[in-house]
Amino acid sequence: MTGIPQLDAGRMAALLTPAAAADAVASALLGGLDPEVCPPRSAIGVPGGGELLLMPAASGAYAGVKIAGVAPGNPARGLPRITGSYLLLDGPTLRPLALLDGAALTTLRTPAVSALALRYLAPAGRPLRLVLFGSGPQAYAHLEAVLAVRELAEVVVVARHPGRAEGLAAYARTLGPAARTGTPKEVADADLVICCTTAREPLFDGRLVGPGATVVAVGSHEPTARETDTALVRRAAVYVESRAAALREAGDLLVPEAEGAIGPGHITGTLADLVGGRMPAGGPLSCPQLFKSVGMAWEDLAVAVALVEAAGV
Repeated sequence: MTGIPQLDAGRMAALLTPAAAADAVASALLGGLDPEVCPPRSAIGVPGGGELLLMPAASGAYAGVKIAGVAPGNPARGLPRITGSYLLLDGPTLRPLALLDGAALTTLRTPAVSALALRYLAPAGRPLRLVLFGSGPQAYAHLEAVLAVRELAEVVVVARHPGRAEGLAAYARTLGPAARTGTPKEVADADLVICCTTAREPLFDGRLVGPGATVVAVGSHEPTARETDTALVRRAAVYVESRAAALREAGDLLVPEAEGAIGPGHITGTLADLVGGRMPAGGPLSCPQLFKSVGMAWEDLAVAVALVEAAGV
């Protein structure tokens, strides 16, 4: 890897705003990329309880691969839960072009995908009330990404650790909206619900979510883990990055399907449908909108290319 330009987390954050990262994802879709044929991630267990993920993608003039680690025991060691690197390659020659911080790329691209979905699904024309589950890096990044696409009247942070929840609420106040900590029941009055946690069981009662509200769940790509419950999924219009990926990895959908509550045809549409104008923006007002993201390699590639091009390397 000697001589390959490297982008660290600090430089990546300075190069691309959440809105610009969302634009990069949208441009990939508008350029004809088909998420349905994106290679599935490979995952292997690592002794000690961790997981190693391999996520390759190729499109247009570029190819790339993310090697990511998920180490649940790391926070107790004072280390990040998500680790990794991203290698960007020239497509025609497969010559390495740049090496990026993989964890920072994930922290940037995941909320970028959510923000892109919210451009089409979230209520518009008025300040919104956000209930945000989680207090880690993805929660902070999602807060910033939401503010890039919608005005917020209030942010309510719900997290397991009261101190961390208050820390995120305090940070939210520095960005403009009123913010405080709260409880899961407050989804009843939310316009937006964002779930950025490591939860394996539902975080709130889906019956409480109002019609017309938008829920985004990004915390899991495991078929047995979920942040939303069957009640919400059954009554929601459901959007995903890719039908194939969701039906492989989205526990939020696969658990209700295993229960017999929904079928594989329950998915309303995809991100590509929304961006391409094949589905109306806003979704049906008679029910909640649920965007379930599992994270895909084509998204990493799109944002990595935008970062490298912005850096001029």
